[in-house]
Amino acid sequence: MSPLCPLLLALALAAVPGGRAACPAPADLKKPDGTRTCARLYDKSDPYYQNCCGGAQLSLEPGADLPFLPSDWTNVASSLVVAPRCEITVWSLRGKAGKTRKFSAGAYPRLEEFRKGIFGDWSNTIASLYCRCY
Repeated sequence: MSPLCPLLLALALAAVPGGRAACPAPADLKKPDGTRTCARLYDKSDPYYQNCCGGAQLSLEPGADLPFLPSDWTNVASSLVVAPRCEITVWSLRGKAGKTRKFSAGAYPRLEEFRKGIFGDWSNTIASLYCRCY
């Protein structure tokens, strides 16, 4: 086997559509002045991962506690990214009620892939949240 084969395989895998999301790397979640961001929510996702994390953004500072999301963000988020050493807890109802889930550091380009009970998923169902870094 030629030493060139592993390199060609790696290049082919990198070029596969859907292999990488357009979401920023968790370590890149910083404000322009360099201060830390806990998480970022996006209102667009797509069946193709490279088109996720688009549209409007809501950046959350460490310690953000929103039992009532702004009305234009209630049940809208469909992608999210959580910074390293941070986690976001989300609820399905306003006032931190209903179903809950924690997302640790990482990119979550399609919240449709995360179950909320038997029949639901977390896309367009986040109504309140708490974001903390440690």
